[in-house]
Amino acid sequence: MLVAAAVCPAPPLLVPEVAAGAAAELGDARTACSDALAVLAASRPDLLVVVGAAAEGGGYDQGTPGSFAGFGVDLTVTLGPDPGEPPSGRATGTALPASLAVGGWLLGRARWSAAPVAGVAVAEDLAPSGCGLLGADLGRSADRVAMLVLGDGSACRTLKAPGYLDERAAAFDAAAARALGAADVAALAGIDAALAADLQAAGRAPWQVLAGAAEGADLTGRLLYEDAPYGVGYFVAAWS
Repeated sequence: MLVAAAVCPAPPLLVPEVAAGAAAELGDARTACSDALAVLAASRPDLLVVVGAAAEGGGYDQGTPGSFAGFGVDLTVTLGPDPGEPPSGRATGTALPASLAVGGWLLGRARWSAAPVAGVAVAEDLAPSGCGLLGADLGRSADRVAMLVLGDGSACRTLKAPGYLDERAAAFDAAAARALGAADVAALAGIDAALAADLQAAGRAPWQVLAGAAEGADLTGRLLYEDAPYGVGYFVAAWS
């Protein structure tokens, strides 16, 4: 059963070594992520599931490595503490996708040791119904499950945003922020997948997996951070 969740943004720029001279710009977001992870640790989970979007879905064992070399930084992280033996790196390969690598960095920064860790990459185009079913399965994967869910809102908030300016983006992000802050499972499950794709909102599928896991769990939420630096919607929320 899902007992807690932390929702964090997934940009590699969250990692100071990647952001370099712009690292201070996301300082408040990093602090909020740390606060959300503290809520997960306090929930005394039996298992932490880290969920993020990727081109293809798949599962990853604790200790699977992820690299930020593709972003010009010689930095390798692992998904949770190294278990002391080579990880299998199931499904999509031996390296974490970028969203889960950011999750691994956050866990390393928090010195996570509260529970074993598993990673799940969700295909960016997975239908809402499939996300809900996956989430329900993950919610039943241990007696006390916590989730770290990584994903961004729209990438179309300004003219310089990755997806250019789309007038629908601000309303989309405002609705997402309300749903994440209120732990509104129905609102998250009801996000329009086509609109999210138009707005390049990579968080849609992971958020809907969270909604599937949280169905019936009666969790309450707090929105810890909301902003759109670089024209991309970033949110941090804690559910418990």
